Amino acid sequence: KSTYNLETTNYYSIQLIMQSNMVEALSTQHSVKPFKGTGFLQYLNSLVSYFCFPVSPAAERLRYILGDDDDVPTPTLFTEMDTLQHDGDEMEWKESARWVKFEEKVEEGGERWSKPHVSTLTLHSLFELRTCIQTGSVLLDLEGYSLPQIVDEIVDRQVADGLIAPDLREKVSFVLLRKHRHQHKKPMHRSLADMGKSNNSPTSEFFDHVLDHAQSRSMNDISDTPSTDQLKNKFMKKIPRDAEASNVLIGEVDFLEKPFVAFVRLAQATTLGGLTEVPVPTRFLFVLLGPHGKGKSYNEIGRAIATLMVDDLFSDVAYKARDRDDLVAGIDEFLDEVIVLPPGEWDPKIRIEPPKKVPSADMRKSVLNLNELGQVNGTAGGPAGGEDEEMPAPHELGEELQFTGRFCGGLWLDIKRKAPWLLSDFTQGIHIQSISAVLFIYLGCITNAITFGGLLGDATDNYQGVMESFLGTALAGSVFCLLGGQPLIILSSTGPILIFEKLLFEFCSSNTIDYMELRLWIGLHACLQCLILVATDASYIIKYMTRFTEEGFSSLISFIFISDAIKKMVGSFKYYPINRGFKPDYITTYKCECIAPDQGEPCSTPSSSSVSPHIILLSYNITGLDWSQLSKKECVKYGGTLLGNACKYVPDLALVSFILFFGTYSMTVSLKKFKTSRYFPTKLRKLISDFSIFMSIMTFVGLDMLIGLDTPKLIVPTEFKPTRPERGWLVMPFGKNPWWVYLASSIPALLVTILIFMDQQISAVIVNRKENKLKKGCGYHLDLFWVGILMAVCSFLGLPWYVAATVISIAHIDSLKMESESSAPGEQPQFLGVREQRLTGIMVFVLTGVSIFLAPILQYIPMPVLYGVFLYMGVASLAGIQFWERVKLYLMPAKHQPDFSFLRHVPLRRVHLFTLVQIICLAVLWILKSTVAAIIFPVMILGLMVVRKMMDMMFSQHDLAWLDDILPEKDKKEKGGKKKKENKKSRATAETESDEESPLPPPVKIPMDTIDPTTDPAPSVTPPTQLPSSDCE
Repeated sequence: KSTYNLETTNYYSIQLIMQSNMVEALSTQHSVKPFKGTGFLQYLNSLVSYFCFPVSPAAERLRYILGDDDDVPTPTLFTEMDTLQHDGDEMEWKESARWVKFEEKVEEGGERWSKPHVSTLTLHSLFELRTCIQTGSVLLDLEGYSLPQIVDEIVDRQVADGLIAPDLREKVSFVLLRKHRHQHKKPMHRSLADMGKSNNSPTSEFFDHVLDHAQSRSMNDISDTPSTDQLKNKFMKKIPRDAEASNVLIGEVDFLEKPFVAFVRLAQATTLGGLTEVPVPTRFLFVLLGPHGKGKSYNEIGRAIATLMVDDLFSDVAYKARDRDDLVAGIDEFLDEVIVLPPGEWDPKIRIEPPKKVPSADMRKSVLNLNELGQVNGTAGGPAGGEDEEMPAPHELGEELQFTGRFCGGLWLDIKRKAPWLLSDFTQGIHIQSISAVLFIYLGCITNAITFGGLLGDATDNYQGVMESFLGTALAGSVFCLLGGQPLIILSSTGPILIFEKLLFEFCSSNTIDYMELRLWIGLHACLQCLILVATDASYIIKYMTRFTEEGFSSLISFIFISDAIKKMVGSFKYYPINRGFKPDYITTYKCECIAPDQGEPCSTPSSSSVSPHIILLSYNITGLDWSQLSKKECVKYGGTLLGNACKYVPDLALVSFILFFGTYSMTVSLKKFKTSRYFPTKLRKLISDFSIFMSIMTFVGLDMLIGLDTPKLIVPTEFKPTRPERGWLVMPFGKNPWWVYLASSIPALLVTILIFMDQQISAVIVNRKENKLKKGCGYHLDLFWVGILMAVCSFLGLPWYVAATVISIAHIDSLKMESESSAPGEQPQFLGVREQRLTGIMVFVLTGVSIFLAPILQYIPMPVLYGVFLYMGVASLAGIQFWERVKLYLMPAKHQPDFSFLRHVPLRRVHLFTLVQIICLAVLWILKSTVAAIIFPVMILGLMVVRKMMDMMFSQHDLAWLDDILPEKDKKEKGGKKKKENKKSRATAETESDEESPLPPPVKIPMDTIDPTTDPAPSVTPPTQLPSSDCE
């Protein structure tokens, strides 16, 4: 790789290895028989590795250069390439390409930038660049504060080294100091007749004429300060702060006979006026001037050095290089990682789109470690491309779930962990993104509160209803978000709690036991049991919940949201059926009239608020009432009878409701993806994406108002009083039930405790996933503590019990995700984490509490719109779940399946078997959820952990590491087994070392810079008794 004549290098390297006398000599010396076919190739690889050190000299040098790495990160480099343009007697440098991460070039029309794309370089240009660095001038840590000073230093060095004649000093300086025209500037004024002269170089007579007048004026056309255009350039938003510039100047002139090459690194980054498109200080300068006729070759060399300068590894080398050899080593290491595309299988004109993810600089630097050999890209495209991929990290949930062995030890650590962040939990919530999150989660919470409140009212004979649901949601949610360990968790009523309440009420009704008093004692016992779990660090068991359990639970809740939304939408077709029998041609036969009741029947008088004033007056004289003029509602209130085939007609409300339902969902999905579209500026796209749900709701609320049909609307309580009039706001603990009920209530309380514990902690694990990049830590013990306390408070007030809501909590996380603001053109915005704060949760639940006073506004929201929000929350929470991705593999042919990492390491049939087990478990949970047995739902979650334990007998630990997580004790056993194997292996090696003279090391790559093409290709080789440690000569 270190020889720029590639053809010669390949010829001699192949000839050196394949010489028969060397093979025979080595095989005779070591009594090894040559192999045939693939075995022979393995044998040759072993012979080469016998003589060659496993790490290339370039990697050794780079390890030394980057080894003393300090904590100061290398600045991001903005690279600009300018080419010398000629227009008659005028010359200027014109910007032709730029790099921040990917290449952007000025299109041939010259009026626009190309899309960012991956730079595709010719291998020949990289070898030529290597030669340029070897033969040209290299000035490191040059003290220069203006472009004329830097140019003088470059030219003086070239003259001193004898690279150019002294009489060319002024001509080179004149060319390098011409003005620079950037893409946002207007081009030089030219007439149509001069268009054909654009590529003509100025003659020597022109330079003689110019230099005659050089004494009377400055040769520098570049201003020393940034221009107004530079300061106003919007491209600065794409460049990170503290970035520095690297300028590449490429041009053709007639007065040079050989290339003029210089690489400069300034001691201090300096702003060189109009040299750069943006006001960024310049640190590096690469100049290549050459004879006329090789412009394309010079341009490719310029693109090569520009691409290298924005490479993370080479830019570190460029900053820390001490001499020319360090730069050459950096190029060699770049060549070692280069992927070559066959010319007959790829069109160079095709621009490669930037990838969504690229190898990090830290990972590439790790290749230079002594313990990690090979290439980052070397095996990426081969059939065994995943062999070098690291195994997934063991299943660890962090220090939050460590067993302390002390009374309330985990709770105390949670408080100490969260206390320092208390102030920032409020200040970080002051952001426009928080507004969209509050509106989104608020609508989800009030819909949930109304839905579960209505169902609780039906199940408990209105002992708990919509009013209690609103008040309980506001109280429990706001206290938890204010004092809980993970304020991003949203509390809500859940299905299993609803089933428990229904069964408990039926038990009390059939056994003449007071429901509210018994429920109070169950809540107090459950609170005490939760506090016992907190005090004993029982949340430690959560670490045995692997991805298998998490995905099963999360998928089930998501499917519940989806199915409930669809069920409610389908139910509207029953309440408002489509008029299938309506015939427009027979509209004259349709009629409906109100028939007066018999005179002997009693007639009710409606309230004054329900009918018009003239009806009230007529109500006292029923015989004089004109029944044919009454409305449908008035006829029913007065006891009349509706007669006619048009009486049951209703507008197609079901169809309109479906349009509102599906339209809200579709628009939300579309606007959420708008952030990655091509329309509008980046900030506007992000704003639209953040407020997608609010915009969808407002759009379809407006559409509903415009249509004017009586679609089902959101019903919000308007008075602050209990749903059941005879009960108060406080439940008394004694007086209505026998004394033994107070003790026996601990038995159902145990079931409630299991339910609360499992729901809360699994939801917390899902929220606290490492993929969310949470930085403030979590508090499993503190969360359970407050859930238990709030359970007791809600029991005294006769309010529903609340626990973490998985889907709404995931939606809360998604609405607060942060991405990098300044990203290089073509680079995907980097996910930075989640805006961790308490403000959004508190605001959501405060708004839920005051929703009673917002009833006049909320009553305009159609329920189908909120069902669409429910559907979106369920579908969105499935995104990123590996189980769902594996389910979709059943419908894909193998050649069309995505390149998932687990498919590289686990056979497809094993993947399908693992997915099938999860589907069966999910189906069992779904069946239990749909029956009275839903009360044992938490126990079945524990059953998932048992199933996962049994899967250790069906799958190897290697397969489970990629498809799931290795259980903690398995991880410990594996580590212990590895240590034992290593000890046995070391003892066996020590025993055999005395018998074997020199075993062959593992096969590695051939460092081509160790092959000298000038030596005899067929030397007589005699292997030494001791392997060389530094080279392979």
